Amino acid sequence: MKRKSMAGLFCIALVGLLFGAAHAQTAGEIQKKMVDAQGGPEALKSVQDLTITGSIDLVQQGMSGTLTVYKKEPDKRRTDIEVMSMIITQCYDGKTAWWTNPQTGNKEVVSGDQAEDLKRQSMPIGASLDPAKYGLSYVSKGKEALEGKEYLVLEETYPDGLKVTIYVDPQTYLIHKLKSKLLSGGVSYDFEQILSDYKKEGPMAMAHSIVTYQNGAEYSKITFKEFKINAGIADSIFEMGK
Repeated sequence: MKRKSMAGLFCIALVGLLFGAAHAQTAGEIQKKMVDAQGGPEALKSVQDLTITGSIDLVQQGMSGTLTVYKKEPDKRRTDIEVMSMIITQCYDGKTAWWTNPQTGNKEVVSGDQAEDLKRQSMPIGASLDPAKYGLSYVSKGKEALEGKEYLVLEETYPDGLKVTIYVDPQTYLIHKLKSKLLSGGVSYDFEQILSDYKKEGPMAMAHSIVTYQNGAEYSKITFKEFKINAGIADSIFEMGK
């Protein structure tokens, strides 16, 4: 399984799960409506941990399996993908990024582009409620038509300079698409996700389907089946030695 593909697979997914103009609308106004569409500020603040399970089809590899994502506030996240009786883990424990190397089966500390991806994934669920605190910024880019429908376009910039283009449905203020350029070993590639099938889970609306594209080719299909909120995830699950 290619390192580039695995490194980038979930770098934006949780943002899409948890968020989802006329030119008169500012980025802040659009962002506020996105938060309200997800359940409001208090809903985001109420989540201390989140466990999501589902299925995944790795289209390019011709493999299917299961997926479990663990998120604990403020800065821990772990993703386990089980395919062909093998579990591949990507994790950030709040300080260190690590993964299970699919070629050796060994747990390894990662650095560089892959570590930055995992660190971004692990930002607080409610980071957008106080963007300046977490080094985030937003700019409204007006509207753009996708497949005959116009979407509001918001550009999100992370502390490390990564820019993510967010396409927001103007009727629901939920995210339809995320687009960015990611790095793997210093090489840039296009990364896109289409989010759909939003349903209420606890206090928040979340996407239950995510289709990922890399360099324009379909890479994976994820279907989320179960969400557990504030189940009391132990810190030990994020430790490399466990």
